[in-house]
Amino acid sequence: MSDTTTTTMSAIVQHAYGSSDALRVETIPVPVPAPAEVLVEVRAAGVDAGTWHLMTGRPYLMRVIGFGLRGPRARVRGLAFAGRVAAVGADVSDLRPGDGVFGSADGAFAEFVLAPRSALVRLPASIGYEQAAAVPVSGVTALQALRAAAAPAGGRVLVLGASGGVGHYAVQLAVAAGATVTGVCSAAKAEFVRGLGAADVIDYRTTDVTATGRSWDAIIDTAGDRPLSRLRRILAPTGSLVIVGGSGGPVLGGMERVLAAAIASRFTGQRLIGLVSKENATDLAELAALADAGAFLPAVDAVLPLDRAGEAVDLVASGAVRGKVVVVP
Repeated sequence: MSDTTTTTMSAIVQHAYGSSDALRVETIPVPVPAPAEVLVEVRAAGVDAGTWHLMTGRPYLMRVIGFGLRGPRARVRGLAFAGRVAAVGADVSDLRPGDGVFGSADGAFAEFVLAPRSALVRLPASIGYEQAAAVPVSGVTALQALRAAAAPAGGRVLVLGASGGVGHYAVQLAVAAGATVTGVCSAAKAEFVRGLGAADVIDYRTTDVTATGRSWDAIIDTAGDRPLSRLRRILAPTGSLVIVGGSGGPVLGGMERVLAAAIASRFTGQRLIGLVSKENATDLAELAALADAGAFLPAVDAVLPLDRAGEAVDLVASGAVRGKVVVVP
């Protein structure tokens, strides 16, 4: 069931861990869908922090847990994408060539990507391919973080890393849910974060948010390395801290904070959560509905061609991005 006869495609392939120089444009066969799979013609692919981790193989813990010891097990980079259905497997009856979809699957930095039908959702009516490609991974992570935080209606929510890929979604979704949001970012990105709906913005370069004397009902930490003890000082006695990301050493990559949170949470009224987000179509469908309802808008800071995918990954890793970066074939 296909409307394309193309047999080869361009893709960003990586054979060994390393810097962005390890990424190569290669011509490889177009994959053929199994019965429950869909072949998607990629119109845009989102770049997230996980892409950098898979490119560099850091933290080293990820190599041990199954991503490949000496090189990435999945050779084609990229995960989030949006595009048009090119072909469907024999068991797929509700999609047909030409339908707009978005989702996540290994190998999105290519002209075509193969995905399980269960990983795809129809494209939201309110946004195009480039914005839709920015939603999987980062948007899903923000949604799951806020769900885990379970902030009370009208509660105070602090978002660390508020201008980033996950953070800019967390701010918007929290505001849409009725929270009063404080965003932490650099002064250069303050107006951007206010434009997302944050009631207050703190410049982390001039102000230590853990020394302001203020407290929040929920803290979403998307990009920090602040000690757990200091974050707990600004968390309400029954509040929730959700650790989404952050910097760390080359071996554990910040997992030590997640482990410490799990242990400390057993001995306090505060909820300390190390989030491991999981991509799923149910959350993607919820985000599609929220986008169409105007609850959030993906912010795409830069759009680069596929052959500059390495530059796109470096740009995200630099921390200079407001929102998301996408690449287009």
